[in-house]
Amino acid sequence: MGAEHGVDAGVAVAAIVGMAVAAALWWLYFDVVALVAARRLADAEPGREQNEMARDSYSILHLPMVAGIVLVALGMKKTLGHVEDPLKLVPAAALLGGAAMYLVAHVAFRYRHIHTLNTRRVGLSVLLVAFIPAAVEIPALATISVLALALALLIVVETRSYGEARKRTQRELRRAGEH
Repeated sequence: MGAEHGVDAGVAVAAIVGMAVAAALWWLYFDVVALVAARRLADAEPGREQNEMARDSYSILHLPMVAGIVLVALGMKKTLGHVEDPLKLVPAAALLGGAAMYLVAHVAFRYRHIHTLNTRRVGLSVLLVAFIPAAVEIPALATISVLALALALLIVVETRSYGEARKRTQRELRRAGEH
């Protein structure tokens, strides 16, 4: 944003919604899976098993997660520049496709450690990519708001669906960390 752009209510709202997107991505990563993965890595047999797990998880599978975050940031920058205008194709694809890439990479990360597939995250990834054509037709603020709402709904659904198992896992990990 250059000097020709002021900070108005739309920009302020977009910045707040962008923070909600960042917080949602953080939550989706750190809620349980990253903690379980770290514990599994620590408990893995030192040597080949542990090295392969570390390579796969924290190099190969984190690369698309980080790339997704960078793409979301690019889309967010363009959103803040012109909240009332539709995003162009590249920033719309960066914003929504970056979030989709992040989610799919996290699914792969989870699969590497827990050997389960999170179909909700895969499904949301498909929906986000499918939303790109609409994103180039509606105001950028609406697009970032749809993304934030979709991620928030995913968190609510996952938190409710995994309920007690999620809480139990978090308690176990905390106890294990104390020893």
